[in-house]
Amino acid sequence: MFRLSHSTSISDSATNTVERLESEVRGYCRLFPSVFQTAKGSTLTTAEGRQFIDFFCGAGSLNYGHNPPAVKQALLDYVSHDGIQHSLDMMTEAKAQFLDRFEQTILKPRSMDYKIQFTGPTGTNAVEAAIKLAKQHRKRSHVVAFTNAYHGHSLGSLSLTGNQSYHSEYYGSHNNVSFLPYDGYLGDFDTTILLEKMLTDRSSGMPLPAAVVLETIQGEGGIHVASDAWLQRVQTLCREHDVLLIVDDIQVGNGRTGEFFSFEKAGLSPDLICLSKSIGGGLPLSLVMIRPECDVWQPGQHTGTFRGNNLAFVAANAVLNHWNEGSFVDGIQVRSNTLQAFLSSIVSEHVSENWDLRGRGMIWGLDVRRGDLARKVIDTAFQNGLLLESCGSDDEVLKFMPALNIPEQQLQQGLQLFRQSLQTVFPKFSGTTPTLIPSTGSPVTSFGSSMVIS
Repeated sequence: MFRLSHSTSISDSATNTVERLESEVRGYCRLFPSVFQTAKGSTLTTAEGRQFIDFFCGAGSLNYGHNPPAVKQALLDYVSHDGIQHSLDMMTEAKAQFLDRFEQTILKPRSMDYKIQFTGPTGTNAVEAAIKLAKQHRKRSHVVAFTNAYHGHSLGSLSLTGNQSYHSEYYGSHNNVSFLPYDGYLGDFDTTILLEKMLTDRSSGMPLPAAVVLETIQGEGGIHVASDAWLQRVQTLCREHDVLLIVDDIQVGNGRTGEFFSFEKAGLSPDLICLSKSIGGGLPLSLVMIRPECDVWQPGQHTGTFRGNNLAFVAANAVLNHWNEGSFVDGIQVRSNTLQAFLSSIVSEHVSENWDLRGRGMIWGLDVRRGDLARKVIDTAFQNGLLLESCGSDDEVLKFMPALNIPEQQLQQGLQLFRQSLQTVFPKFSGTTPTLIPSTGSPVTSFGSSMVIS
């Protein structure tokens, strides 16, 4: 029988086993070198009994925290009654209940009309299916992506991913992909002007694409927040040129920005939407939302052994209930205000460093300009009991992604641990406790020498 233990021998044994048998490709266990044993809410506990506050959230897969009580009970009930676990794309009660709940809770209140395709279990599977379907629907082979984009590591989605550290001369070709500058990439210049020129000039060298694929907030790319006006202009250009718009909402969807979909604020109506990570309530689930007129698949034309996880359907049903609670949505904004105010004060106190703060909702990035400095802060934060990761082209942006429902007191505690970590890495740090200034609730796209509210 499995027994919880605080024994260092268990931790040492597990560490040795992993290092001996698991591939060198592993990454996060090097960033957070502990053997974790239990987790609840926003707290992880190691085999030695040490606790950590989680500002990492499984890279955005745990928006509702670890082991949400409603999810745990639903799964226990389902398994105890021998509910179907694996079913390919056959019909099951769990799938039908998820689809109905998703329609009633998410689609109908937003007047959205989409078909749902279940892909393999992770986000890159949704991106692969979306670009494949777009090419088939438009009968074109080209796709437009953007600078600093991140869409996954399988070869199709990798071709849309900008950071060269993920590419190799032996794989990851960018064939049939054009990268254009994201909003803000060229400073104040409106980069949709370039998109329009490339689409309209028959000598631009860019074929008419089947689709434009984008993230409304670039997560792994460095927490770059596209303005509503820029997003709306991209959608208008897509409509004018008969190009499909694909929104990758894998990391910043599922409530991360304050609304269920990150594009709601901009009023977008994407042709295809990729969802994964937190849609499964902590379990593997990935899907593509498809406008009915774009659903040109033939039966069995795109398959996958695990295209639909019944346990994840059950978990997803449980967490979707949060979106029937006004207090849950209001709470996201309250926590967002806390994060914004605290981190803004940190930037103000480091004005000579010219740091930037970017984000919206419950995803914020503190750009400290250097990847080595960001790593020192992350390592120190880990020693202090806080899980935090980085992003950006050189991992120079500290990423804050607490659970959407993290208790306010624990959020404040985690922020103070972060502050202590900064004091260690930057000894000249003033050390004064930042005042939690009232927030406008508007997204900060840049806060350094100047603040820009979008």
